[in-house]
Amino acid sequence: MTPVDTQAALTDHFAPWVLELNLSVVSIDGSHTSTRMPLVPRLMRFGGIVSGQALTAQADTTMILALAGYVGDFVPAATVTLDTQFLRPGTGSAILCRARIIRAGKSLVFARAELSAEDTGKIVATATATLALP
Repeated sequence: MTPVDTQAALTDHFAPWVLELNLSVVSIDGSHTSTRMPLVPRLMRFGGIVSGQALTAQADTTMILALAGYVGDFVPAATVTLDTQFLRPGTGSAILCRARIIRAGKSLVFARAELSAEDTGKIVATATATLALP
């Protein structure tokens, strides 16, 4: 899949509130997928810090898109588990998320994501997920 194909899959298959995060697919290949989330006031908490809910949604969405890159087409997988570790406040102009598939079985897929502040490159959170295949 190309970034354009993946962006279209994001628009076609994800909930309207996820689309309001304004994620853009930066890159996608068989091993990694990257998204960018611009930091706008509606996503921020006090002190100019992005909310954990927005970070978690970006990670989950990017891991599902990474599965599309891994198999070459969008798969309507369901998130079974999602664990997010917040390492430092997310600030700046945008958050970049890079996700990859760790292992894909017949019914379950294991994924990992790393989120970093675009302005500094510092990691602000990591996440892991188990995805169930249809």
